[in-house]
Amino acid sequence: MDEATAPLFRQIATFIEDSIVDGSLSEGARAPSTNDLAVFHQINPATARKGLGLLVDIGVLEKKRGIGMFVTQGAKKAIVSRRREEFAAGYLAPLIDEAVRLDMDRAELHSFIDRVAESRGMYQ
Repeated sequence: MDEATAPLFRQIATFIEDSIVDGSLSEGARAPSTNDLAVFHQINPATARKGLGLLVDIGVLEKKRGIGMFVTQGAKKAIVSRRREEFAAGYLAPLIDEAVRLDMDRAELHSFIDRVAESRGMYQ
């Protein structure tokens, strides 16, 4: 599912995960509160709570009663591992399927990938 069309609570969960992966929210750090997220994103606090709850359910955040939610140890590694597994199915398989439909050969596909990667600064 495209992130822009994902339900808001999933977008909140992804926002927090992105912050963990990019290092702006470190393991052991306090996660933004439900109210902080609701105000910042201009959403209902229940929606923010559902997004945080999703991360608690998968072990990325832990609740500490009375003081908030905190990033668990190993959260970054778990997120990256899960996202790498999802990457092939969510991005590469459709890419390959479209390349086959367009009758592209391997060299042409690799050339396209290299050009796009270079335009995004990946090979600098």
